[in-house]
Amino acid sequence: MEMAPPVSPLLPTWFGPPRFESEAGGLLSLCPGDRFPKTGTTAKDGRSDVSEVSAAGHPAVPRRRHRPARCAAAEEVSSLQCENLLSSGQFLPTECVSGLVELAGNPNTSPALTSAIISLLAQLGSDDASREILHSNYNLTGTLAAVIHCHSSTPGEPLVLQCLQVLQKLTYNSRTFQFTNYIHDLIGFLLTNIQSQNDDIIMPCLGLMANLCRDNPSVQCHIKSMDNVRQFYRTLINFLAHNSLTVVIFTLSILASLTLNEKVGEKLFDAKNIHQTFQLVFNIIVNGDGTLTRKYSVDLLVDLLKNPKIAAYLTRYQHLSACVAQVLGLLQSKDPDSAATVLELLLAMCRVTDLRSQLCAVVFRPSGPRLRAAGVRQGGGTDGGRGLALLQWLNSPVEGGDKCSLQTLQLLNELLEETLGAESVSESTLSFVEVLLPVILGLLKGPAPPQGEAHLRKHCQRIAHVSTLLLTLCSEDSTRSLVSSQVSAQLCFALVDGLLSCCHGNSPLTSLAPASSSDLSQLCAEALLKTLELMSKLRQQVTDMETSFYRMLQDQRTVTPLSLALTSHHREHVQTALSLLAEATPLPDFPSLVLGESIAANNAYRQREAELSAKRVAVQGVPALRTSSSVAEVSSGYRSVGSLVEKIQSGLELQEQTKDSPLSDIIDVYEQKLAGFASKESRLQDLLEAKALALSQADRLIAQYRLQRAQAEAEARKLAGLLKDAERRREDLQGELSNQVLEVERSKADMEELLQHNARLQRDSEEHQTLKGAYNALLNRFSESERLLKELQAAHVSLSKQMDTLRKNHEALQHQRDKLTSALQDREEEIRCLQSDLQQRDGAVAGLTADLRSKEEALKEAEQKRRDLEETVDVLRKELSKTEQARKEASIKASSLELQKSQLEAKLKQKEDELTKHSAMIAMIHSLSSGKMKSDVNLSL
Repeated sequence: MEMAPPVSPLLPTWFGPPRFESEAGGLLSLCPGDRFPKTGTTAKDGRSDVSEVSAAGHPAVPRRRHRPARCAAAEEVSSLQCENLLSSGQFLPTECVSGLVELAGNPNTSPALTSAIISLLAQLGSDDASREILHSNYNLTGTLAAVIHCHSSTPGEPLVLQCLQVLQKLTYNSRTFQFTNYIHDLIGFLLTNIQSQNDDIIMPCLGLMANLCRDNPSVQCHIKSMDNVRQFYRTLINFLAHNSLTVVIFTLSILASLTLNEKVGEKLFDAKNIHQTFQLVFNIIVNGDGTLTRKYSVDLLVDLLKNPKIAAYLTRYQHLSACVAQVLGLLQSKDPDSAATVLELLLAMCRVTDLRSQLCAVVFRPSGPRLRAAGVRQGGGTDGGRGLALLQWLNSPVEGGDKCSLQTLQLLNELLEETLGAESVSESTLSFVEVLLPVILGLLKGPAPPQGEAHLRKHCQRIAHVSTLLLTLCSEDSTRSLVSSQVSAQLCFALVDGLLSCCHGNSPLTSLAPASSSDLSQLCAEALLKTLELMSKLRQQVTDMETSFYRMLQDQRTVTPLSLALTSHHREHVQTALSLLAEATPLPDFPSLVLGESIAANNAYRQREAELSAKRVAVQGVPALRTSSSVAEVSSGYRSVGSLVEKIQSGLELQEQTKDSPLSDIIDVYEQKLAGFASKESRLQDLLEAKALALSQADRLIAQYRLQRAQAEAEARKLAGLLKDAERRREDLQGELSNQVLEVERSKADMEELLQHNARLQRDSEEHQTLKGAYNALLNRFSESERLLKELQAAHVSLSKQMDTLRKNHEALQHQRDKLTSALQDREEEIRCLQSDLQQRDGAVAGLTADLRSKEEALKEAEQKRRDLEETVDVLRKELSKTEQARKEASIKASSLELQKSQLEAKLKQKEDELTKHSAMIAMIHSLSSGKMKSDVNLSL
């Protein structure tokens, strides 16, 4: 089995040692009933200094002599179960919460009473919807920031720590605009205390700062524009070496929000450090025992994946498959918070194309041979129960599992869309789809209809997600055949009929509050359109589906969801509605005129809402401590002004990118604009302060009007119910009359029908026998499946025990490895010393060897010269002997030549004597002869 690498004990210093701390002092450990010491000022008679009339015009809070009794009452109320109280939309709870928020924000309220009120409000905001209402509608964030500002001189006070913990709880995954009351002071307080040496306040300050900076450009720009931001960065970088992993994760989240696209962030999250960051985050997610640290680790990884460069790094991470497999293993637990966190991470990874394919490879990995030989392909499509771990959260009975169910449906939709988009569909995927279909169809069938708005909202969301998943399965032929074999026309017809009843208030499901009816109608319309689209896809494969589909399209109740979808701002809703409209238009009973009127009414309603939202922008600066009627308007003004600030900031960034004009001119223009805005703001502030009293009086009138309107609406609903009962009774009586008339005619045809009915009964008897045999076969198959399930559960229990044993062995081996590592380091130090001595001796030996080699070469050269000289001497000796021999022969020749010379000289002397004799004779003859004879003689001579 492939395992992710454990956290190395030799991580860089800025990550700190990999230890896991308990979260006892974290956000989720806030106890609403905690009592704090009384540090506020009181009057001489022991009464708290609370003003008689509030700033928003509420009735005066009566002074009581027994302040501890009031605190005890608040603590007693805080111990009650108040779930979904704020989201109910009732009048009295809204006014009571507004008064509590105002009283907590009053600086004259005693700290003990403020602490009790904050504990009560923290318990009221136990779920996500209530926290969002407290944050946006009642502006509890600004109130708590004001309390912290009043006690900023004593940051270690329990009331300040309580406010920081509740603020961290409120601002998690919520956006806070930087111009909210006291937010600037709160940010300054957080920066100051983060750089302090007080460890008790550093962790909540870091967590709150991480919440404020995440996905909030206005707060990020405000922090970056502060003078001490560089010192703040240095402090955060020093925190990366902290021994608490929670502090490290908070710090990395803040740095990722502030510096990810800057030079500091590029250095922190470069290719060298990012793999160790991945290793740290995955180990915290898998092995961490704290929900808070795990949530922030997942949020950090989700934020990092938004950067394409870091997403590419994660794609190339070598241990990604093993880490994803271990993360999927966390889904086998029964904790909905951990499962929701893991599913959020997997959904974020699915948004990256390359990561989605790797996730599919892990989730739909083929099973081993032992599970594959189990027979029928139920539960064998995934490795080690990873797919089964996903399926268990689809219909988990655990409290809080609804969110996990929706996230699981989204994840399965993403993964199956990627897998079915491939060239061929694997057998393991088809096996998984076979197991998946009965589970999601069970979600569609479900129990009895839900009661209340919250349950109806979850019901519609579940139907919409399941229908989307079934539509994804219908995109491929092999999986479409599986869907068509298990989906029936009666199921789809019942779903559409129930949703239409919800949309039109004909069902007891829909006792909707006026403020939420629009949103709920959109959800019902979306679920209805998805179901109709599914019926359109399956009308050719499922029996009676086409008839049910066209029957639903001709129902007049479909006009409302179609008009909502056609006027929606979602592209997919509009396209789905247009495709259904194209199918419905040729039908004879389709109400086209009613559809047109409904679309016109929706457009008029949207125009009116736009005009009202434009008017609400004027109340953006009204103080937050007001009644609930003005709180909603202020929150909408905050959102509008926040969007304007973001547009201005984006405009400034675009102006900085385009360098058509000098920067100084652009700065001058914006400085003039800002000066104008400041003057306008001061004038508007004066006007708003003047109108504050008028608004408070108007709030009282609105409260009275709301009460009267609620009573009138209750009476109207009662009368409407009576009217519906009377109409239904009239229709029943009319139906009975028509039935009596028809019975007379039907009695004539009863005899013929009885004969035909007898024949049909015989055929039904034969079909009953056939179905009985099929039922027995299915029953045997079901028992076999139950047996396999029990075997798999037993195998799962044994594997869990083996995993615990392996984990204990792993810890023991890790402890032994640490000891061996320390001993190995000592041995390595000794080896390094010996290696240094050996290197020195090797150097000396190398020098001596070089000298010896040079001397040997010189000796070889001298020996070679000696051999050459000896050869030369031998050659010279041979030549000398030859020369001596030649000299002897030459001397012998010379002596013989001298002898011959002497002989020749003697002969020559004789010849000369003879010649002289002849010459004398010739001369004598010459003198005697003539000239002719003289010439002849000369010629002869």
